[in-house]
Amino acid sequence: MPTNLYGPGDNFHPEHSHVIPALLRRFHEATQAKAPEVVIWGSGTPKREFLHVDDMAAACLHVLRLERATYQANTQPMCSHINVGTGVDVTIRELAETIARVTGYQGQLRFDPSKPDGPPRKLLDVARLHALGWRAHYALEAGLRQTYAWFGEHLQEIRA
Repeated sequence: MPTNLYGPGDNFHPEHSHVIPALLRRFHEATQAKAPEVVIWGSGTPKREFLHVDDMAAACLHVLRLERATYQANTQPMCSHINVGTGVDVTIRELAETIARVTGYQGQLRFDPSKPDGPPRKLLDVARLHALGWRAHYALEAGLRQTYAWFGEHLQEIRA
């Protein structure tokens, strides 16, 4: 069971994308236009966990390669799902500030509390996955930089 995923190949549609690709695109466009501010929905206080897609793939391979006895010792029949995440969450404000750094945006961030925040926190318990010997490789900022580089390389395709 994965947490919120992001990475190369994501959906960067301005109206139909998840928070990370939407903010990467919005901050990129604001940087290009030298916009004085970027508006972010909500208060900025909800916390979310994000996982790079390459880490998701690596976690899947790790679990698939486990000895059967190891897998069975760490799961139960009919209750065998394994949460896949980093075990670390950030506020939407921290995410927006990080994306501003990644994109080189120099303007102001304005949070719009009239827009919905969603649940206050979404964080998976990844203790089972850690006990099985796997941890995420990508730190959030490094993953965002790699994703933003991919976005820049594929901008013409994305806009098409």
